[in-house]
Amino acid sequence: MAAPLPEAADVVIVGGGVMGTSIAFHLAEAGVERVLLLERDELGAGSTSKAAGGVRANFSDELNIALGARSLEAFARFGVRPGQEIDLHRVGYLFLLDSADQVEAFHESTRLQNAAGQPTRMLDVAEAVALAPIISPDGLAGACFSPSDGHCTPESVVLGYATAARRLGAQLVTGCELTEIDVEGNQIRAVRTSRGPVRTSTVICAAGAWSRSVGDLVGVDLPVTPLRRQIVVTEPVAGLPSGLPMTIDFSSTFYFHREGPGLLVGMSDPEEQPGFHLDRTDTWLPHLTEAMERRAPALLDVGLTGGWAGLYEDTPDHNALIGEADELSRFLYATGFSGHGFLQGPAVGEVVRDLYLDREPFVDITPLHARRFTTNSHRIEQNVV
Repeated sequence: MAAPLPEAADVVIVGGGVMGTSIAFHLAEAGVERVLLLERDELGAGSTSKAAGGVRANFSDELNIALGARSLEAFARFGVRPGQEIDLHRVGYLFLLDSADQVEAFHESTRLQNAAGQPTRMLDVAEAVALAPIISPDGLAGACFSPSDGHCTPESVVLGYATAARRLGAQLVTGCELTEIDVEGNQIRAVRTSRGPVRTSTVICAAGAWSRSVGDLVGVDLPVTPLRRQIVVTEPVAGLPSGLPMTIDFSSTFYFHREGPGLLVGMSDPEEQPGFHLDRTDTWLPHLTEAMERRAPALLDVGLTGGWAGLYEDTPDHNALIGEADELSRFLYATGFSGHGFLQGPAVGEVVRDLYLDREPFVDITPLHARRFTTNSHRIEQNVV
């Protein structure tokens, strides 16, 4: 029998993916006593469990670089804090570039990353092929490599944060859907759920692709759009280097990294329409085949063993939404990560903890406030796929 909900909580987190569990852990670790996380399904069942698992600081925006770098440090220590093996492989990220404009743009983002202490460097085509010998050099103009980046297991990260949060006193409840938020004036009074009400003065929305509907409950516009992305896993591929980087063909968004003896392969579908489409389809495979033929033709002869579909939580500028609502006191949000939420989860957990405690975060996240879309102060993140 499921444990009853508490009558009251100091803070209610909505969403049990990497973002929600990271926030719960960081709050509980900081001594917040009555932390309640609500997940309508199972922990990590949303976008987190469908992520490719990439972790990086290779971005074009200084704020994203800082969030990525801070998270990389946390992933490297994850076995100690919070205490969970996450199968981290720091094999690097390799962006393949096919035009002079792309090379120049990545030169600029590399300068920003180097200034932040990241060892990112530009490569010529021969150096890129040496790192990822299954790629074709035809049409390449250069590459960008960030050796400190890599990939790990998303489900293990969620498990680590959830286990530690519970150990520290947080209550994480699955199979419990948020239905209403009671408000008086600009103050939150309670949440109502499929299992009953809970008094609280603070709600943190970490509901990923479903965040807009949470904001709608209290009249807060969170411009998050769900967009299906699909992944396949291949049969064993002969001759893969043990240190094969996470490799991305920047123009097509075709990417791959090692998954056991085979590869995990993904790509955005240019014909995909927004919506909560979670079923697997084959409609995107011709685009994937075309990209493989151009960039890694050897993979055309490799069979597939499975795959899955998940949701990106896109914003108009491909940057996250992090902050506290102007319209409603103590309604905080961390969502809209546009494909890089998993890799920023550790750092964002710290940031939201500090926002809740009215402390200065390690980085100024003001540019990620949702108001940027009403003040026309948003900026585009370029290094996204």
